[in-house]
Amino acid sequence: MRIDLHTHSSASDGTDTPAELVTAAAAAGLDVVALTDHDSTRGHAEAIAALPAGLTLVTGAELSCRIDGVSMHMLAYLFDPSEPALLSERELVRDDRVPRARAMIAKLQELGVPVTWEQVARIAGEASVGRPHIASALVELGVVPTVSDAFTEDWLADGGRAYASKHESDPFEAVRLVKAAGGVTVFAHPAAVKRGRTVPEDVIARLAAAGLDGIEVDHTDHDAATRDRLRSLAADLGLLVTGSSDYHGSRKDVALGANTTDPEVYAEIVRRSTGAFPVPGTGGPVPA
Repeated sequence: MRIDLHTHSSASDGTDTPAELVTAAAAAGLDVVALTDHDSTRGHAEAIAALPAGLTLVTGAELSCRIDGVSMHMLAYLFDPSEPALLSERELVRDDRVPRARAMIAKLQELGVPVTWEQVARIAGEASVGRPHIASALVELGVVPTVSDAFTEDWLADGGRAYASKHESDPFEAVRLVKAAGGVTVFAHPAAVKRGRTVPEDVIARLAAAGLDGIEVDHTDHDAATRDRLRSLAADLGLLVTGSSDYHGSRKDVALGANTTDPEVYAEIVRRSTGAFPVPGTGGPVPA
């Protein structure tokens, strides 16, 4: 089985619609794909409706968190999307995205970059606006060559010249809320140092004691030595180890299935979940 447990659609900051994403996942030879848009489950219904036969969808979200001034992302799988407390927290994060984006655009304008809210809103479309949409605007304007190049201290990285904060969940509270909604939690790309400061390992240990289920080890932002270190940490803490692409369509140069999760780990994630179940595809044949 080929299992990719971290992808994004145009419901957040990916470029594929949810329907296009599941079609592409099937064409890429995946057996299981998780749709984990940022703080949103809005793309799930469309993905389920378009799910090809032979592909299973894991519903989820990537929750924006912060601890001790360090931003981190929590992957949440197979939770009840209507559970009131978790839904309310996701809405708080989403509602703060527009004022934050406007603040970052104002900072960029002060730095002499002719970016506008209208340009960023056009790029975001129906999605909740976020930093990748602003980064795409900088690419359009020729300020940086790629989206990744916008996430530096010169521009949009945490603490960067054009950075602005938004409401982000406490990760311990996020673990508690996801658990209460019947879901499973995995710390996304915990050692992605090129994105900025990372959470210390003692915090990961505290999160494990508080109920964190796993850490995403096999990720494009982790080199071989980092993966070995994280795998050892996971073994010491009794955490599951996942792998994924963190696919964003054409916004990032990472293919579906670039990293995958062991089928036994996937089975354990499903076993632990009570809020929702994986959805098997019953649609038409996989496109050639």
